[in-house]
Amino acid sequence: MPKADINKAGWEQSEFPILCETCLGDNAFVRMSKQEFGRSCGTCARPFTVFRWNPGTGMRFKTTVICQTCAKIKNVCQTCLLDLEYGLPTQVRDTALAVESKAPTSDINREYFAQNMESKLDGAKSLMDVNRASSAGKEMLKELARTDPYYKRNKPHVCSFYAKGDCNRGDACPYRHEKPVQNELSKQNIQDRYHGRNDPVAKKILSTHAASMGLQPPEDQSITSLFLSSLSPSSSEESVRTRVLKSLPAVPPSQLKSVVHIAKSRCAFVNWRDRATAELAAQAFANGLEIDGETVGVRWGRSKGASGQKAGKPATPSSATAA
Repeated sequence: MPKADINKAGWEQSEFPILCETCLGDNAFVRMSKQEFGRSCGTCARPFTVFRWNPGTGMRFKTTVICQTCAKIKNVCQTCLLDLEYGLPTQVRDTALAVESKAPTSDINREYFAQNMESKLDGAKSLMDVNRASSAGKEMLKELARTDPYYKRNKPHVCSFYAKGDCNRGDACPYRHEKPVQNELSKQNIQDRYHGRNDPVAKKILSTHAASMGLQPPEDQSITSLFLSSLSPSSSEESVRTRVLKSLPAVPPSQLKSVVHIAKSRCAFVNWRDRATAELAAQAFANGLEIDGETVGVRWGRSKGASGQKAGKPATPSSATAA
């Protein structure tokens, strides 16, 4: 770091980028261009060393978009911002590991935060500690992990002139001549991907996994309760409440409406204030939830009017939503 220029204090210099196997490409003799302080980091806004390369034949040129300090804090690739170990968006990983994003999002604090984190790294590869996660969270990550590189992600972007019908370059055009598809996945940005918030890719992965585990959201939008079964005999309402909130650090405690614990049946109802929070909790608990040393089962509750009683039988706790 050039100490002679005080204006460059905190700027980052590096010799090689932090990349995932997909972004690096399948070419063993890849050539990179390096530009010191070529652009500002997409998250902390500090100038950093930019690398640019072509990952393979017929692929688009790729470049680093965040600095190495921000990449190490989240253990992500500098280009695609996906987790280096599991190949998943940070929102999926943090949901499974019950990790809260502490990085500030305001322009005032993010550069100061990055400088403090850089001193804490002190040669470490990452600040992420996966070993402290619950067994259910680790199992969820193993099921969702992308272990093989997906090189199709490096294909050129769609030609905007072709989409308008104005491209006259033909086969010489370096971009794809396809009609662009407009959906939720087309609305992605660096900030949401890095901080793990409102990421459309992560939402699709989590919702698909929850549905495969039997937690497909019910059509009745009034259902905002989750049913926990096989609780430990030592569990109490307070222990269930504490564990549920600890497993969802991104959810404010005020969003939890109530917890109804039925000690005799070793079950509990977790009632949320809105449907969006209930769906987020169901996605996070798709592989179960560890409470007091036991992995409990998680199912959606049922509406009070749709408990399906026959011959006037009263509703049981497992088939009716607790108030």
